Amino acid sequence: MKFVRKCLLLFFLAVAIGRIGPALASPTCTGRFANPITDICWRCMLPIRFGGLDLLSMGQEDTPNPGGSPLCACPSQLRVGFKVSFWEPVRRVDVVRRPFCLTSLGGLELDPGFDAPRGSRFSQDSTSTSSFYQVHWYVDPVIFWLEAIFDNACLAPGGFDVAYLTELDPMWHDDELTFILNPEVALFGNLAARAACAADCAAATAGFPLNTLFWCAGCQGSLYPLNGNVQAHIGGVQASSLEMTRLIAKMHREGLMWAASGEDGLCGYYPQPIMDKTGYKYHMLYPIPQTAQIAGKCCQPLGRSTILWGAGREFPFEGEDFAYMVFRKRNCCQGAF
Repeated sequence: MKFVRKCLLLFFLAVAIGRIGPALASPTCTGRFANPITDICWRCMLPIRFGGLDLLSMGQEDTPNPGGSPLCACPSQLRVGFKVSFWEPVRRVDVVRRPFCLTSLGGLELDPGFDAPRGSRFSQDSTSTSSFYQVHWYVDPVIFWLEAIFDNACLAPGGFDVAYLTELDPMWHDDELTFILNPEVALFGNLAARAACAADCAAATAGFPLNTLFWCAGCQGSLYPLNGNVQAHIGGVQASSLEMTRLIAKMHREGLMWAASGEDGLCGYYPQPIMDKTGYKYHMLYPIPQTAQIAGKCCQPLGRSTILWGAGREFPFEGEDFAYMVFRKRNCCQGAF
C-alpha cells in the first residue's frame, strides 16, 4: 500500500512540475511608466549653444558645431536667424526578453495572435555566451509633447507613439536575411576588423566613438549584424545597449531615422544611411533610472563602457528587461524673423 502511495505521489509531483516548469522558465513581462520629470536626466540636453556661444553646458559632453558666422539662413523656408545646438530627447527604446512586452508602457503585454522568438541566453562554450532580445522603438519627442516650449521649428514635432516592433521584422532573428540590409558585414567578419574595435571602445569611453570605425559599437562589440543576435554577451546592460545601438543604425539604414546635426542639419533633417555614432547620447530609464551623476554626467555616448555606469542595474526578475532614453544632436537655424 505504501508503494502505491509513493507511486501516486511521484506521479502527481511530475504532473505539477510539468505544468509549473514552463511558466518558471518563461521570461516575465515587467516595466514602469517613466516619470518625465524625475526619471529623465535633463542635463543630457546640454550644452546649449546660441549664435556660437555657450548658454549652458554644466560640463556636459558635446560634438563640434558648424563654425563661421553665428547667423544662418534657410531660403527654402524663408527663415533667417541664429545657429543653435542642443541634444534633444526624441526616441525611447525597450530591450526585452518576452515578445510584445512593452516595458516603457508599464509592462503592458500585447497579444497579436501569433508567436515570435523569445529572448534567450546560451553558452557557446565554456568561455563565451550569446543572447537574443526583442527591441521596441518609440517616437518620444518629450519636450514637444510636454509643451515645455511652444512654436519652435527646431524641435521634433509629434506625440508619443509605438513606431517599431522587432517581433514583426523577420530579419531581426535571421542573420542571412539581415545580410540583405547590411551586405558590408562580409568585410568585417575577421579578426583584424574586430580588433580595431578596441580603439573605438577607448575613444567612446574617453569621449565620443570613431565614425571611421563604423562597423564597431565601441565597448559593446560589433555593430553588425543589424539584428538581435548578440554574439558576445557580457551582461544584460552591455547587451541591451548594443541592441539599442543596432536598432538606431537599422532605423538609419531603412530611412526611418534621419540625422539632424552638422551644417546639413541647420535647415532640417536629412537621410543618413550610415549612422553618425557621435550624434547620439542615451541613458537608462528602466529598471533603474540613470539620473545620478558620475563625474558630473548622467548619460553617455554610444559605445561607452558599461563598467563606468552599469553596475547594479541588472538584477533578477524585474531587472532583466531594459528601457533607454535616446538624445539626438540637433543643429538648427533658429529663426529671428
